Amino acid sequence: MQKTTSLRYAGLVTLIVVLFLFLTLETPWARGTVPPQAPPSFSGLVKKAKDSVVNISTVKVIKGHRGIPFPFHGPFGQDDPFREFFERFFRDHMPKNFRQKSLGSGFIIDKAGYILTNNHVVEGTDEIRVKLANDTELDAEIVGRDPKTDLALIRIKTDHPLKPLPLGDSDKLEVGDWVIAIGNPFGLGHSVTAGIVSAKYRRIGAGAYDNFIQTDAPINPGNSGGPLLNMAGEVIGINTAIFTRSGGSIGIGFAIPINMAKQLLPQLKKGKVVRGWLGVMIQKITPELKEKLGLEEAKGALVADVVEGGPADKAGIKRGDVIVSFDGKEIHEMNDLPYIVATTPVGKKVEVIVIRKGRKKKFRVRIGEMKEEEVAQASEKESLELGMVVKELTPSLAQRFDISPDEEGLVVLQVEQPSPASEAGLRPGDLILEVDQKKVTDIDQFNRLLSRYKKGDVILFLVKRQDSTLFLTLKVWD
Repeated sequence: MQKTTSLRYAGLVTLIVVLFLFLTLETPWARGTVPPQAPPSFSGLVKKAKDSVVNISTVKVIKGHRGIPFPFHGPFGQDDPFREFFERFFRDHMPKNFRQKSLGSGFIIDKAGYILTNNHVVEGTDEIRVKLANDTELDAEIVGRDPKTDLALIRIKTDHPLKPLPLGDSDKLEVGDWVIAIGNPFGLGHSVTAGIVSAKYRRIGAGAYDNFIQTDAPINPGNSGGPLLNMAGEVIGINTAIFTRSGGSIGIGFAIPINMAKQLLPQLKKGKVVRGWLGVMIQKITPELKEKLGLEEAKGALVADVVEGGPADKAGIKRGDVIVSFDGKEIHEMNDLPYIVATTPVGKKVEVIVIRKGRKKKFRVRIGEMKEEEVAQASEKESLELGMVVKELTPSLAQRFDISPDEEGLVVLQVEQPSPASEAGLRPGDLILEVDQKKVTDIDQFNRLLSRYKKGDVILFLVKRQDSTLFLTLKVWD
C-alpha cells in the first residue's frame, strides 16, 4: 500500500515538473509564437461578401473596312500575285464589324450603385453590362477613370437594394496575413480563392505609381477588378495583374492597395483625377552615385533635371540635388517620390529637404497641377580608353541627332562594345553637359578634366538624351 502511494506521489511530482518546464522554457508555445493555423472555413466571410461582388462583361466594336475589314498585306506589296485571289474569294466572307468581348470583376462600394474595378476592364468599350449575385443584369456607365493607377469607377441604376463592401486599411496589412479573392475567372462566375499576403510595395513596371500587394491567392483572367479581402471581410486590395508564363495563375498575383483607391475616389466621382506636380526628373541613387555625390546612404531621389519655370525651379531646387524628404515624408528611394507628390493637393505649400553637395537644404514649394503630357568642329578624341568618340556640337550634328542648336556640350558620336562607355550606358547622340558636376563646352576642357582620372576611378557624367537629362557613372577600366 505504501509502495502504491509512493508511485502516485512520484507521478504527481513528475507532472508538476513537466508543467513547469512547459511554461518556463523557451518553447514556441511558451513564447506565444505558435504558427497560426488556417481558419477552419472561409464560408462565413464569403456569405457576407458575395452579394457585393459583380461580374462585368464588356463589348468593344472594332470597325471593319468596306468589303475587307483588314487591308491585304502580301510580301510583294501592291503587285502581289495573290492579291486578286484573296480579294475575290474572301471579300464577302469577312465581317464588316467585329464585336470584341471581355470579362472582368468589380465590387459595390455604396448603395447609390458605384462600383470599383480596373481601368483596363472598361477602357475603350462600347457596352458595359454588370451581373449581380442574383443574376440580374444591368447596363453600367463609366463615371471616372485613371489609367495611371488602373482604377475605374462605374455606376449602375437599380431599385434592387445593393450591399456595399466595407473598405479596410491596406497600410495595416502584414506579410503573412490571410486574404481571399472573389471574382469571375475565365467567365465561370463567382469564384473564391484563398492565400496569404506574399509581399507589399511591389513594383512591376506598370507605371510611375506602382505599389502593389503581392498574394498567392490564385488570380486568373477575369478576376481583374475584384476585391481582395482580409479576415474581417474588408476590401484591402483590388486584384489587377498576375505574373504568369502559361496564362493561368502560378501563385503570384498583384492587387492595388485600397488606400490608393480611397484617396482617388472623390476625384473619380467627379470624372477627373488631378495630380500634384513638382517639375523634376529623377533617378535612382546607385552605389556609384552615392560615392560620387558624397552621400552617407543610398537613399532619396536624385534630381536629374528641373523643368524651367516649374514649382521646383521657382523654389530653388537644382539639378544634382537629392530629395530626401517631401512634406514631412521620408523618401527612401526614387519610386517613393512620384506617388507622394501626385497625391499632394494642387496649390499646397510643402517643405522639401534636399542634400546639395553634402549639406542639407530646405525649400518651400507650392505644388502645381500635372498636365496629361507630363506623367520624367573640333578634334575628335578618345581618352583613357573610355571607348567613345565625342565632338563639339555643330549645327550639322545638332540636326543629325535632333538636338537643339542652342544647346552646349559634347555629342557622343560612337560607343565601342564592350567598353567603359557602353557599360555606363552612354549612347551615340547623347549630349554630355557635365563631367563630375563641371560644365563642359569644348574638347580641350573635356580632356583636361579626364586627365585627372586614373584607372579604377569613377566619373560622373550628366548627359541629355532627347527631352530628358540623366546622370551616368563611368568606371575607368583597370
